[in-house]
Amino acid sequence: MSTTASSHSPRIKWAVLGTGAIASTFAEDIRLAENAELVAVCSRTPQAATAFSQRLGGLRVVPDIDALAGDPLIDAVYLATPNTAHYDQAQALLSAGKPVLIEKPLVTTAARARSLAGLSAQTHTFAMEALWTVFLPAIERVQSLLARNAIGAVTGIRAELAYAKTFDSESRFFAKALGGGSLLDLGIYPIALTLALFRSPEVVTGRWREAPTGVDMSAEIRLEYPGFGASISCGFDRNGTNRFIIEGETGSLVIDVPFLRASRVIVAKNPVARSLATPPGAGRLSRLVGKIGRRLPLPGLTVHEHGFAGNGLQFEIEAASSAILKGNHEHPLMPLSASVAALDIIETVLAQPAS
Repeated sequence: MSTTASSHSPRIKWAVLGTGAIASTFAEDIRLAENAELVAVCSRTPQAATAFSQRLGGLRVVPDIDALAGDPLIDAVYLATPNTAHYDQAQALLSAGKPVLIEKPLVTTAARARSLAGLSAQTHTFAMEALWTVFLPAIERVQSLLARNAIGAVTGIRAELAYAKTFDSESRFFAKALGGGSLLDLGIYPIALTLALFRSPEVVTGRWREAPTGVDMSAEIRLEYPGFGASISCGFDRNGTNRFIIEGETGSLVIDVPFLRASRVIVAKNPVARSLATPPGAGRLSRLVGKIGRRLPLPGLTVHEHGFAGNGLQFEIEAASSAILKGNHEHPLMPLSASVAALDIIETVLAQPAS
């Protein structure tokens, strides 16, 4: 592990495998992480790796995954590759004892997730799904509010994440060969957040609608917990409200739009406040509610702001780097067992005939 000369605090030296949009976002946000730095890039296309390196001030270009695995100057690798490439790449790196942070979804099947979890434990090498939402400050606030019973006993959850996509049979959203489908691309967020907050459900049911390529265009999931249920939906067929709402006996807790990039948490303690906190649409009306909650003393309505610089990936980068520095093979907020559970839920839904 490396140590910076200026601060003498340990920092993880990361390489990124892949040069697409999420790789660029990772490269931007790692600059905001205190215990990490990006030192290298690798791509199956050398020209893409060179261009990526030049955009970022001259990262070292590593020729292939074998070189990544054996490079003593690289502490960990972020996999920013297509969904279907994750398993083989993570397996190669973990087998070499190289820690990995894997862009969501971890892999495309629960069986492969279990295999990687076993390999990570066997080699005692860090592995984590890069589900960045779980690590945002706003979600830490939600966990704190739930822990102190801010809305009483939970009575239900409603969550939607949907963004309209123009159908393209060759895009990563709709191509089976690229691990497409709304559940793996969008549904994974509300599922993972529900698991992070409430652990695994007792019963899973759901239904899905098929795209022309055979992947799921949209899906609805029901997770049953003792005393309450979670209704989750996702899809490429519409633009959704994109909120995550937790109802309780004495109030509602709203992770505001878009909850996957959570920066505002609203606590509503009476019927009027609840109606204000959960307007029927998204966007402008939601922002207006936030402004009202901040500026006017409305009884029963509390707005917690948790804005952040950058895109928000720095929090998961810091968390993963901290776990690696401690010698842990997973992080308690996003253990591999949670990634397995999320894929189990998705497979349970997709095992039903398309509606």
